[in-house]
Order: sequence, then structure tokens, then C-alpha cells
Amino acid sequence: MSDQFEINAELREDLGKGASRRLRRLANQIPAIIYGGNKEPLPLSIIRKDLEKQLEDEIFYTQVLTINIGKKKEKAILKDLQRHPARNDVTHVDFMRIEDDVELKIFVQIHFLNEESCPGVKLEGGMVQYHETEIEVLCLPADIPDYIELDMKDMNIGDIVHLSELKLPEGVTSVALALGEDHDLAIASVVAPRGGSDDEEEDTDAPEADEVPSAQDDEDDSEK
Repeated sequence: MSDQFEINAELREDLGKGASRRLRRLANQIPAIIYGGNKEPLPLSIIRKDLEKQLEDEIFYTQVLTINIGKKKEKAILKDLQRHPARNDVTHVDFMRIEDDVELKIFVQIHFLNEESCPGVKLEGGMVQYHETEIEVLCLPADIPDYIELDMKDMNIGDIVHLSELKLPEGVTSVALALGEDHDLAIASVVAPRGGSDDEEEDTDAPEADEVPSAQDDEDDSEK
């Protein structure tokens, strides 16, 4: 787990949709809230440019964050991120407090290795299909991985890697697999290129349609 993200926030006293719009438009800040941990929810405001810079790092979404609220520090994870449907600007952020000794569920990105150099792609001309790019895990905050690696170096056309084949760090378990074998999702596979293989080329030795005798030809021959 990385411990590198800090966010400076201020308590937000002016609440409501109108206040949130003014905050975004006039102060160039983003409304947020932090909740959980048997404490009261706190409405916050965050400077937009500071948050957007943090969001450029993919592990920001899966790591324990330090939220600085005045002189107090809160440990939390990013629980929800709302964006404007047209402009894609962040409009609201939800943080959830964490406790060091309480397991939590969180989505972690999958990093695919050697997918372009595996035999199925490099030698057989296949293509990689990505069925899942992140998985939900259960672990203590200190055990949250930055990402999960999947090495595809030995995969051939027709091979599929399932969730149960991922190597998870110690102390980290899959939420889906805990529900049973029916939830062993496909993560990635190598498939044949579109259009089929060279083995399916048209047989040039097949007779043309006008070379095949018809039933009428047989009748004509019998009358002679």
C-alpha cells in the first residue's frame, strides 16, 4: 500500500445545491463529504486543481488517503466520484473513513504484462480480450495493493485466465470468489483474429456448379 496522498480540505457550512453550484463556479472548489467510522458526516470543500492533479495517478482511487481538515487528519478512501455528464468535470466527492483493524472492500486495478509478446499474439496472430480490468478485494487498509499483476507470457489462442488464477497478496481475498465457484469470472483471453484462419480457405479443387450432373441430365441419359 502506498501512503503518499494528502488532500487539504475545509469544512463547508453553506449547504444545498445552490451553495454547491456557487462553490464550483465562483470559488473553483469541489464539494465533498467524509463519513463512516462511527463519526458524524462532515461536508467539505476541496480546491479543484489540487484534486484533479491527484486523480491523474490511478492508484489514488484505491489507496488510503490523508484528509487534512484544518489541524485534524482523517484516514479515508475515495468511495464515490461524481462527474458532469457533458463536461466530465468532477462535481462531488465522497470519502469514507477507515479503521486500521477493520477490513474493507475496494476495487483494485489489474496490470496486464506481456500481452503483446505472448505466443498467442506474437506467433499465432491472435488478439487479447480484456473481460475485467479491476477486481473487488477484501483486506485491511494496510494490505491494500497498488494493483494486481497478471502475466500473460505463456498464453496461446484459446487460453483464458480466470479470477481464481490471479495471485493476490497475502491478506487480500476476492469478494466475488467468496460467493462461490459460479463467480469465478474470466479476466482475459486470447482469441483467433476475426475472419478465421488460413485453414478455412476455399477448396479450389471443388467442381463448378455447371460440372455437377443434375437429376434432369440423368433422366435425359436414360431416355437415349
